[in-house]
Amino acid sequence: MLSRPIPCLWITFCLHLWCCIQSAEAQNAKEVILLDSKAQQTELEWISYPPNGWEEISGLDENYTPIRTYQVCQVMEPNQNNWLRTNWIEKGDAQRIFVELKFTLRDCNSLPGVVGTCKETFNLYYQETDSEVGRSLRENQYVKIDTIAADESFTQGDLGERKMKLNTEVRIIGPLSRRGFYLAFQDVGACIALVSVKVYYKKCWSIIENLATFPDTVTGSEFSSLVEVEGICVSDAEEEADNSPKMHCSAEGEWLVPIGKCICKAGFHQKGDACEPCGRGFYKSSSQDLQCSRCPAHSFNDREGSWRCDCEDGYYRALSDPPSVACTRPPSAPQDLLYKINQTTVSLEWSPPADTGGRNDVTYRVQCRRCSCEPEECVLCGPNVEYSPAQSGLVDTFVTIMDLLAHANYTFEVEAVNGVSDLSRTQRLFAAVSIATGQAAPSQVSEVIKEKVQQRSIQLSWQEPHQPNGVITEYEIKYYEKDQKDRIYSTVRSKSTSATVNNLKPSTAYVFQIRAFTEAGYGTYGPRLEITTKEETTAAIVSSEQNPVIIIAVVAVAGTIILVFMVFGFIIGRRYALAVKFPGTKTYIDPETYEDPNRAVHQFAKELDASCIKIERVIGAGEFGEVCSGRLKLPGKRDVSVAIKTLKVGYTEKQRRDFLCEASIMGQFDHPNVVHLEGVVTRGKPVMIVIEYMENGSLDAFLRKHDGQFTVIQLVGMLRGIAAGMRYLSDMGYVHRDLAARNILVNSNLVCKVSDFGLSRVIDDDPEAVYTTTGGKIPVRWTAPEAIQYRKFTSASDVWSYGVVMWEVMSYGERPYWDMSNQDVIKAIEEGYRLPAPMDCPPGLHQLMLDCWQKDRAERPKFDQIVGILDKMIRNPNTLKTPVGTAVGTLDLTLRSHLSNEFYFTTFRSVGEWLEAIKMERYRDNFTAAGYSSLESRPRGITLVGHQKKIMSSIQTMRAQMLHLHGTGVQV
Repeated sequence: MLSRPIPCLWITFCLHLWCCIQSAEAQNAKEVILLDSKAQQTELEWISYPPNGWEEISGLDENYTPIRTYQVCQVMEPNQNNWLRTNWIEKGDAQRIFVELKFTLRDCNSLPGVVGTCKETFNLYYQETDSEVGRSLRENQYVKIDTIAADESFTQGDLGERKMKLNTEVRIIGPLSRRGFYLAFQDVGACIALVSVKVYYKKCWSIIENLATFPDTVTGSEFSSLVEVEGICVSDAEEEADNSPKMHCSAEGEWLVPIGKCICKAGFHQKGDACEPCGRGFYKSSSQDLQCSRCPAHSFNDREGSWRCDCEDGYYRALSDPPSVACTRPPSAPQDLLYKINQTTVSLEWSPPADTGGRNDVTYRVQCRRCSCEPEECVLCGPNVEYSPAQSGLVDTFVTIMDLLAHANYTFEVEAVNGVSDLSRTQRLFAAVSIATGQAAPSQVSEVIKEKVQQRSIQLSWQEPHQPNGVITEYEIKYYEKDQKDRIYSTVRSKSTSATVNNLKPSTAYVFQIRAFTEAGYGTYGPRLEITTKEETTAAIVSSEQNPVIIIAVVAVAGTIILVFMVFGFIIGRRYALAVKFPGTKTYIDPETYEDPNRAVHQFAKELDASCIKIERVIGAGEFGEVCSGRLKLPGKRDVSVAIKTLKVGYTEKQRRDFLCEASIMGQFDHPNVVHLEGVVTRGKPVMIVIEYMENGSLDAFLRKHDGQFTVIQLVGMLRGIAAGMRYLSDMGYVHRDLAARNILVNSNLVCKVSDFGLSRVIDDDPEAVYTTTGGKIPVRWTAPEAIQYRKFTSASDVWSYGVVMWEVMSYGERPYWDMSNQDVIKAIEEGYRLPAPMDCPPGLHQLMLDCWQKDRAERPKFDQIVGILDKMIRNPNTLKTPVGTAVGTLDLTLRSHLSNEFYFTTFRSVGEWLEAIKMERYRDNFTAAGYSSLESRPRGITLVGHQKKIMSSIQTMRAQMLHLHGTGVQV
């Protein structure tokens, strides 16, 4: 008979066991400890009920430090109910609490005479409260967390051998809503010792990332939750434009996916996780600059944290000059000023200044003054003087000044200027020359008036030129027909300021110009004046009635000429058409053909500046890293929503090459039904692929979410978009190999676009979704037989896959071939089995699916034909109407053709058992009332589409199993 000394002997073992445990455990930096019993050296004083149940035991560890444990071993008597409650634990900001228990447990088989009363488990409970509730313990106020069992228990022999068998179990409580809680342990008859109890929660400790401080953050209440935290820029830093710093705290207390960043302000540069001021003699003009720069030439500063340097005396910086440009000064005067004079026209020419002031934006300006006999009596030339090419802003070192007065004195100043000339307070430097003009030709006759216009004559008058430059002896009038331009013209001379031009043609436009003549010669012609003579009132016109023979002859000759030209043009056109070769369509180039994969990426994908990309949130995880959504803002364009695939840190070169391969493929495509590649980031970190953002995600998940919510026309419209995208890819010579609804993306306008160009891959982490062959893995349920058996991938095999996509769309994302194994699918297809029409699928659409599933690939339609068929259906919606009663009729025919088969009744003894197996037993009475034993009526009352589909799915699965068994020779 086992007595009280059993627990005492066991206590001795536990204390020895505790001495074998390392006391200095490394505390997880992600944990905040709320309770740790092994760290308390005084008595714990937890509540035990009844008092003779759990006992608090003292001991020493290997460092002779006192430790406290609780043990209970009431195994002799049945129906034990011993409770132990901790003190009140304040939870702080935590919502999700971890409880770590370390304990030992005695094997019941090693205790004689306790059969039926000894247990090897105990229960863990908790109670939420806002404050301490005293020492009373009411069982009904506690919520059970779990039943705790030992992975290892010890026996009497273990006590002698002093073997350590310590169990560690961790349980999670949450979410918690009150200020604190109690833990309670219920013993129901075990021999157990609680060596330690540790209660903690996890948090992300404060860090500095990208010059932003992220505070201590408690993890979320759910295992999969991410807590978004806004960062605060460190001192002397500011947020990057439209890119505020954020990070996400995971449930495991880890910081994930930094978004945005802070940058040091102007005058400060980054050093570690802080911003330090630029030293004396250095500056940083913009927060976008990375480092401080030394002051440029002829500038200085004598303080720290400067964003620019001041110019030395006599040096300047233009308003348009950035702070990085050296300070400069105005140029010296131009050199070697020369002139030529021709009557009242002066040409000036000079050499550049010896000193440009340190700038390369030197231009020249000319100042003209007309002087009297006294030099100091000079005035600026008026607006009548003309400069060629200009008076200021001259780049070349020459200018021509025209329309000066004859017999006048002029002074010309030529000044070299640059970007800081107007800032300088020093005296202007220029080259000057004084010139006296000679006799000159008169200026232009600009004011001409038409006095009288007749059929064959025009009378003109005009004013004397503003600058006659002498005595005008005559005027010359130049005229010509407008259509002839001035290739053929005539002249008329006049001694006065008027003239009449005769012998003109009626109804004809003429252009007139006039110039004056003095002893110095002719001046230049004035502006053009256009005048049209009047129409002729009488004309010798031969009517068709007077001479019909002439008209007939003219018409005949004209007709003959036109006919000859038409025949000649036809012959020449045919020869030209035969000789010309029209360019073909764009052809897809496999990136694997490039020796250097980076060259393929840069040839087909646009390199983006990482600063143009703003990551906003994490939306998933890909094979190579996170998938995020964000915005792309290119210079001169509005920002657009994009999806961003990132390459995780620590990638290998092969992973980088495989990651960018998809971008090399996508970059070659440009079609509204193919996902568009915006570009890549390969010259920064992280490496990114940026594509257009498709708001509704993958097509299969989208359809399952909106089961039964679309019209047939809408579904056919989706199919038409997919077919158009595949037609484009097929025309380019690209074979997709993995066309499935999961690889079609849907935007907010329900436009479907083909995506996922990574060729072979594992599908949805489902080992049953692929069939392994010598060349890789194949998605069996979507792949044509010849591609599975011989790896013959062509556009025809993509057509087979498209037929399966049609079935997925019309069945709202149901799994093709349901729960059949891959081997069963291959076997069934080889024996001629094809997927049946989904519920409410129009017959024409199912027939198109069957055409896509022709065994002979040459018999399958081309994508161009598929698009045409779908277009006809959309234009004629009556072809898409499902006959009344089709849904019930399909179910009825399927039931009649399969429920009577012996196979079903060898699997299930009754229709009721079958309905119960598929959890549709609610329709037992409907089937019984329908009399399916005689198959003379059909079931009524199965009106829910989802239930009809489930029953149909079960029948189709059974049918496929029958086909498989039939192929193996089993009698069914």
